[in-house]
Amino acid sequence: MKTKRYLTLLIIFNLLAMMCFAQQLQLADAASGVKKISFGVPDKFSPYSFCAAPPDSKALLNLPAGSIPFKVGDIRIHVTGRGTVVEIPLQDSEQLYGFGMQIGSFNQRGLRKRPIVNDNPLNDVGYSHAPMPYYVSTGGYGILINTSRYTTFYCGTTEKVKGGLTSNGPKNAQSTNELYSNNAAGSYVTIDIPGAKGAEIFVFEGPDLRTAIQRYNLFSGGGVIPPLWALGVKYRVKADFNAGQVYKMANYFRDNQIPCDVLGLEPQWQTAAYSCSYVWNNKLFPNPQNLIDSLKNNNFHINLWEHAFVNEKSPLYSPLKNASGNYAVWNGLVPDFAAENTRNQFAAYHKTTFADKGISGFKLDECDNSNLTTGDATWSFPELSEFPSGIDGEQMHQLFGLLYQKTMLKMFRENNTRTLLDVRSSNAFASSYAASLYSDIYGHQNYIQMIPNAGFSGLLWSPEVRESSSSTELLRRTQTAVLSAQTLFNSWYLQNPPWLQFDKQKNNRNEFMADAKEVEATVKQLLNFRMSFIPYLYNAFAQYKFKGVPPFRALVVDYPADKNVYNIDNEYMIGESVLAAPLTGDANQRKVYLPAGNWYDYNTDQKYAGGKEYTITNKVDQLPIFIKEGAILPLAKPVQFTNAATVFDVDCKVYGANAKTANLFEDDGLSFNFEKGAYNTISLSWENGKGKIKRSGNYKQIRYRIKSWSKIN
Repeated sequence: MKTKRYLTLLIIFNLLAMMCFAQQLQLADAASGVKKISFGVPDKFSPYSFCAAPPDSKALLNLPAGSIPFKVGDIRIHVTGRGTVVEIPLQDSEQLYGFGMQIGSFNQRGLRKRPIVNDNPLNDVGYSHAPMPYYVSTGGYGILINTSRYTTFYCGTTEKVKGGLTSNGPKNAQSTNELYSNNAAGSYVTIDIPGAKGAEIFVFEGPDLRTAIQRYNLFSGGGVIPPLWALGVKYRVKADFNAGQVYKMANYFRDNQIPCDVLGLEPQWQTAAYSCSYVWNNKLFPNPQNLIDSLKNNNFHINLWEHAFVNEKSPLYSPLKNASGNYAVWNGLVPDFAAENTRNQFAAYHKTTFADKGISGFKLDECDNSNLTTGDATWSFPELSEFPSGIDGEQMHQLFGLLYQKTMLKMFRENNTRTLLDVRSSNAFASSYAASLYSDIYGHQNYIQMIPNAGFSGLLWSPEVRESSSSTELLRRTQTAVLSAQTLFNSWYLQNPPWLQFDKQKNNRNEFMADAKEVEATVKQLLNFRMSFIPYLYNAFAQYKFKGVPPFRALVVDYPADKNVYNIDNEYMIGESVLAAPLTGDANQRKVYLPAGNWYDYNTDQKYAGGKEYTITNKVDQLPIFIKEGAILPLAKPVQFTNAATVFDVDCKVYGANAKTANLFEDDGLSFNFEKGAYNTISLSWENGKGKIKRSGNYKQIRYRIKSWSKIN
């Protein structure tokens, strides 16, 4: 009788639990191919609550019909005394990627990831400059947990006890090798959200991996199109340079005809940097406006370094004192960027003081919770911080870089001028934010890996170049920078360009290498390619904006059925037709896997059959790229800089048979007028042995002149 009564009560309990679950779980279509699942009481301060742009509904409707390999109803959500647990079905064959800009790991299947904002990878557990509670699957879908809490994802590594273990997990392993070989056999991605009283989940449908990523980017408002000048070369000068030294560096670039569009000023342009005053240092820069105007006349844009911790001597201190957290950093305020009024005050000061006077961009530093993993935890605010808006320190850490970008980008949009910020941290739904992540502390291999990793999550990454251990390494790093979202040299502690002396101490003693001029010539050659590449890159970014296709992405995005690419993290696609395979260290050879189809070595025009791995030789003055057969690659005559009057003279290279139509995106390259239709699409095609050009749109200025065509068989 007791057993029967117990079973009856258990059935009633389960029915009540199911009814409660049904009452709390809400399923809605957030957009075409995007499902939103809500359960319990979702958090107020979530990444999507701060999304800067509405979904691009029209572009989303143009994507293929969505699908996922499981029923949405099979997603399990329950609230415990600890927080909220979410379980997402996972098939044995699925490979997982994402979680923001991960460092040290690529294919995340079989791993435990805890995406927390920090500049230290810490054994690849998930710490990152841009942590995201978001992953994508080769099963053809993406999952985003809309939370800013420190969340843990068990990517097929756990299995519940259910009456008897019948999972595909390791059984009767006889050795550690056997055990490790089965570490990804769980049938769910289990997600632990401590402290949460509910969950909000976005499901981005495929039907394939690439489409799911496009859907995420378009739901976030679409990708970003940087200004043309941001696709040139950015050079950050030494931190203590004065105006005269900045002028001297500008003249060096122009006198030697080395491409450069942007000069970045480092901390000491301000009267106080740690924390920041946001006031010009008149000892080093007695006439800032003259510097801005003079460099502008010489076709340079100025980028200013700063962080968001407000010094007590700053004009922003008083208005933000009661709109900041209750803990200081370097005796500076931490603005409550979760509050719109605080963002507006911070932005209004920067607009009037800097943007309106000609500053083109900012480097947003120290927003990545630095030193979280060391005992010297003085570089940021504690998780126990409280802010007037009600957000806590943990959630603010996760969102701080995202909100900082949102704050600063607003003023440029108000001025109808585009920019590309440097930023140390970001989070979800930032696809439309004109910012590229950066850091100065990683090895070259990490820099390369972070390019395809960033592409899963609507992020851009700049592998900056500084001093190196040899000239060859410096040139290899330069090649990678040329083949990334932003070509960035960071000489914040170098007196001279690193290509004149790679050794820091010797550089600052003005002791140049014996072959400095030869290395300089090679750097110039590589940078000239970057300038030639701008028309192709600019169109790739237009595809990012209008179609959600990441301009830089892992091979698995385009070839999800090819198991050979599942773990390739040192190659990536640029646009539709270019495969990059950077080299590191002093090596002049590396192994390159080429996916299905035929490919051409850009440097030699040698043709390779796809689906195979090759050992490739690459010189330091060449670009390690391969061009897909059927591509039309538009390359321009290199220029030293771009401005409103720049016209590119373009040579179109046609690779192999069955050339597909290629496009160029043509607009003013500076404003947001393209969002109102002020742009052209130039179609390039190859028919009957001749190139054809078709320009459509209503933008009047000619930006591209097609000067020649060449066929590579």
